[in-house]
Amino acid sequence: MQLQETSPPHYTSQLLPVPHGMFSNAGGVNSELFASLNLSYHVGDQPERVQTNRNRALASLGLHHLVSVNQVHSDHILLVGEEHAKVELKGYDALISTLPGTGLLIQQADCQAILLAAPQSGVIAAIHCGWRGSVVGIIGKTIRCLQEKYNVAPDSLVAAISPSLGPCCAEFIHYRNELPAWMHKYQVRPHYFDFWAISQRQLLDAGVLPAHIDVAALCTCCNPQFFSYRRATKTTKGITGRNGSIIGLPAVA
Repeated sequence: MQLQETSPPHYTSQLLPVPHGMFSNAGGVNSELFASLNLSYHVGDQPERVQTNRNRALASLGLHHLVSVNQVHSDHILLVGEEHAKVELKGYDALISTLPGTGLLIQQADCQAILLAAPQSGVIAAIHCGWRGSVVGIIGKTIRCLQEKYNVAPDSLVAAISPSLGPCCAEFIHYRNELPAWMHKYQVRPHYFDFWAISQRQLLDAGVLPAHIDVAALCTCCNPQFFSYRRATKTTKGITGRNGSIIGLPAVA
């Protein structure tokens, strides 16, 4: 991953051949608990400031339209049409698009954004994947959808895993009730889990090649340049902004 010192700053992956960015919390117009690049309407921030921040992020990638959803930790996938740029639907956690100039936004504050591109097929996808998404297999389901509906071979996909909760901070006291048994081997010390490795495993199991997976390996809880729900639970009762990861197909000239 490389940090692009633009305004707003964002990380990019050398694997992804399309416009994309995994944004920090810097470069926005918000203040106090949402300082400064909060990209979510659903955390109590002023809507006009969120819109300004979204416009800044979108412009920095050379994209013209933005599609986002009100994420609910499900395994439901939205096949994006032009009409979806006008409203933020609830009930989806993955988006697939073939629309040029349109960015797909994942809002996150410790959860992963998985950005996928099929360079030769003109298809992109963005997945919101917290631990619940890992349990219900949203990564594999999205890749199967790409294969079945868009004729995308899994081994042609390239994937980037955004900054997110790292194994240093991913504590699950009740993991025996929350996580399936196969995930237990990814426990790095008592009650702490490596969900970066879990997502890599799910990408590999779905047919993505090892060399086609890029992991940011930046923990949002440890690193104050990102919003973190877990960090905020200790200071502001969980009130915090949301980082954003965006991927899009280039706009047509």
